[in-house]
Amino acid sequence: MARVTTCLAAALLSAVATHALAQNTGFKPVTEEVLANPDPADWLMISRTFDQHRHSPLTQINKGNVGQLRMAWTRGLPAGTQESTPIVYRGVMYMNVPGGNVQAINATNGDLIWEYARDYPKEINPRASRHKNLGIFEDMIYFAAPDGVLVALDIATGKVRWETKTDTGGITAGGILVADGKVLTNRMCMNMTRDMCFIAAHDARTGKEVWKFYTTAAAGEPGGDTWADMPTEKRAASPWGLPGSYDPKRRVTYWGIANPDPYTRLSRHGSHDAISHSAPSNLYSNSTVALDIATGKLVWHYQELPGDDWDADHNQERILLRTIVNPDARHVKWRATDLPRNQEREVVVTVGEGGGLFMVERDRGKFLWAHPFPYDNPDLNMNEINPETGQTHVNVEKLFKKDGQTILGCFHNTRGLWSIAYHPKKNALYVPFQDQCLSMTSNMKAKLGWGPRFGVMRPGIDPNKFMNLAKIDLATGEMKVLYSQAQPSQASALVTDGDLVFWGDANRRFRAFDADSGQVLWETVVGGIVMTSTITYAVDGKQYVAILTGDGESVTAGPLSLTRKVMPAPVRGHNSVVVFALP
Repeated sequence: MARVTTCLAAALLSAVATHALAQNTGFKPVTEEVLANPDPADWLMISRTFDQHRHSPLTQINKGNVGQLRMAWTRGLPAGTQESTPIVYRGVMYMNVPGGNVQAINATNGDLIWEYARDYPKEINPRASRHKNLGIFEDMIYFAAPDGVLVALDIATGKVRWETKTDTGGITAGGILVADGKVLTNRMCMNMTRDMCFIAAHDARTGKEVWKFYTTAAAGEPGGDTWADMPTEKRAASPWGLPGSYDPKRRVTYWGIANPDPYTRLSRHGSHDAISHSAPSNLYSNSTVALDIATGKLVWHYQELPGDDWDADHNQERILLRTIVNPDARHVKWRATDLPRNQEREVVVTVGEGGGLFMVERDRGKFLWAHPFPYDNPDLNMNEINPETGQTHVNVEKLFKKDGQTILGCFHNTRGLWSIAYHPKKNALYVPFQDQCLSMTSNMKAKLGWGPRFGVMRPGIDPNKFMNLAKIDLATGEMKVLYSQAQPSQASALVTDGDLVFWGDANRRFRAFDADSGQVLWETVVGGIVMTSTITYAVDGKQYVAILTGDGESVTAGPLSLTRKVMPAPVRGHNSVVVFALP
């Protein structure tokens, strides 16, 4: 059951009318071609485009005038967890709002057009919903509800067009990718069982399930022996986190998978060496998986962290790009032996929560180069890559050998579920990161195999440089830290053709940086923690920049606790959307 509220006068009852007012034309469905090549004025998915660049071609706001930015409008949002990013199409903003609902609002002033409010069972807490984004296709908006139901809403009215049960609620921890006429969703495995460890595709027009890819290899399947003798039904590695990317030419979608559960090898297998110290180990945990969009069949995989012992997720976005590949030995630790110099290649790039920057070839997943991210360190959790095979190896010194052992390992939540950005004209990746490691004790009595466990600043760092914004040259691998501060951040980066990087923090600051030098060109103070979300769009030729404020469920408390001595008490639970424009 659901409630749909429509607002404004009769002439504005539908989003169609608002589209027409904004663009002086009739509503145009969002086709596959539109998704593949969106209007620069629109923001149609979590990172704007299939390749996950988080780059906007808009230039009205630029280095010369960004100092004049002013708040255009703001709107309060309901109570609850906030980890989402809005989408914008033809003058209308569509949002997952805290509390497990969906709103369509006028993107020029924040006025409500319609709201979809779902009635949830008593056992479901919709305020804990962590969904990352909505989807859009043709004349429908797609929403993954906290009760495990995928819902298609009419774009004009918010009324339900179809809905289908996908799982028992794990879908709400992931995101949505709409591609090839399908709605792809990821989810969290519940109770450390395999039954919800999958990526699913549903027909975008009907909701019918098309395929399902399980993210742990079963006994008897290729990769099944990488779990030793663990029963198939107990093999868990969640595909939750940021949604995947899509290559329309190859018709392949690329997703990141998180750590295996329970967290430690001792809890999973009884011994640190019951499974291999090198890849493959506990497939497809902490791996990139490339899937055929038509069938869901595995095309290739590459494992960044084999047999994780620390919950060092690699479930972030996979960025698709074309670059000259010429890694510089001064900046890149691991390079493929047979890598020709200065060749242009189509690649997949990822930066994991537990550290590490990886580049692999898009066709086969062949290893090209990688580097410890953000820094090389003796406490790395993955400290070796075979240059001939690309095979990764865990740091055996950091594996738990016995119950009650405490380790210090790097890195930990160095980047969470905020999105990073790529500027194709500069061939540069912009990555907000926390210089954070992990203190963790193994505990065989605990369900997940640990306790206590907490983030720590990397030993020896300047506390005033805990949070950073890095620029990485993807041809050579050279990294430059553009900006550092003491206060943490869970905000996504955004880069534009105005040569600006937008990024906010947990201290209520939202800034625009020079994309080359990192100089702060503009700064404002908002009402709460800037959370993920950062986007830009245009209506009637006017460019806007938007953020959401609020608290993430698991990415907020730890860094705030760690930095409480170097920042004032944060404003918690302030959920809003704030939008800026030139006067």
